[in-house]
Amino acid sequence: MSSEATLDTIPEIPPAPAAGRIPGNKGIWVGITCEFVEFAVLFIVYFVARSHFPEAFQQGADRLSRVSGTVITLLMVTSSFFIACSVTTMRAGRRKASLYWLIAGLIVALGYPVAKYQEIQWNLAHGINGESGIFFTVYYYLTFNHLVHATWGILGIIWVLARHLVGGYTVEDHVGLEALASYWHATDIIWLIIFPFFYVLA
Repeated sequence: MSSEATLDTIPEIPPAPAAGRIPGNKGIWVGITCEFVEFAVLFIVYFVARSHFPEAFQQGADRLSRVSGTVITLLMVTSSFFIACSVTTMRAGRRKASLYWLIAGLIVALGYPVAKYQEIQWNLAHGINGESGIFFTVYYYLTFNHLVHATWGILGIIWVLARHLVGGYTVEDHVGLEALASYWHATDIIWLIIFPFFYVLA
């Protein structure tokens, strides 16, 4: 049996990095912190608007496509899992398997903007735009901001993949791959908050 992991085989978890070591680099964590602060402010706006217009938020959620929201959630979670597997296999010294997982993560991640575009088309066909009420104004602002951050993440995946293809990462040095995974997981976490706020709890 080949020692390389395949996409249908979850890699074994190698020994954990040294205690106290933070994956990635300081720069990416500054970016992640700024991202969290930005969305914390936007979530405050969400709760203020919701407290002032509770009926609009209750009725607005019923008009959104929960199927679209669920598909985007599955794409984000699956892509994050694949990228985590890429980091794990690299730590284990399986470079080719790490590359395959990263390619899979990119393919799934690219499904997010496609799904978002389809959702927007569905919204517009049902008369839902940014001027349809306070709920939809907040919804578009938050989800478009998330799409921007996800787009940066996708560009980051492409960059890391390009470096990975030319042997830019090794078992001893794959900080760039870890930084990408950290950012993508952070973007994933934010979507997991946005999803129930607009598609379920509202």
